Amino acid sequence: MQSLDFELNGDPTQAPQMAKYMKNQFPFLGLKTPERKAQTKTLLKASRGEDLPTIRVWIDALYQRDAREYQYVAIDLALDHIKRWHFSDMQAFRQLVVQKSWWDTVDAWRKVFADYVKLHPDQKLAVFNLFFDQPNFWLRRIGINLQLLEKETMDTALLSKAILADLDTNEFFIQKAIGWSLRQYSKFDPDWVLAFMAAHSLRPLAMREGSKYL
Repeated sequence: MQSLDFELNGDPTQAPQMAKYMKNQFPFLGLKTPERKAQTKTLLKASRGEDLPTIRVWIDALYQRDAREYQYVAIDLALDHIKRWHFSDMQAFRQLVVQKSWWDTVDAWRKVFADYVKLHPDQKLAVFNLFFDQPNFWLRRIGINLQLLEKETMDTALLSKAILADLDTNEFFIQKAIGWSLRQYSKFDPDWVLAFMAAHSLRPLAMREGSKYL
């Protein structure tokens, strides 16, 4: 199977509502997640017999399609092969993050990078640096949330660095990311989060989100 031969079959009656939820920025086929994943099983299975350059071509081709669900399939494909990727692949995937960017794909890509870091903890700093201090705020959002579900392995120095660089940024999705990271980490180390919030003047949104469980 070639990715260009792969087609999803959606429900046109669902498409307008799904597009509206994403501010009508992207066309949808009308496929909710469970059905999309069911229809993608054959593609994922076929991909497991292919080499990495071929899979990269498939991911790129899928990502360029108009319907939003195909971007989700491309990211699913990247996740399915997470154990096979190299740092050079992470560099290439960063280029896709800034294409057709919105919170749905950006946060899905975050999981790709985070899962890669879990497999290659020695490369955490290198992956973090792909996103830190970038002009595109979506990239910086991934940098802030890169360690989102980490506990014992959290590098608080990197988390602090990412947050402090964007402390006064007005962008909603950045402030939301700051609050999200602090809120999540507060489940594991509330004292660290309390001390961090006491030491720095966070914007109201980040403060509200970050202190939710404190």
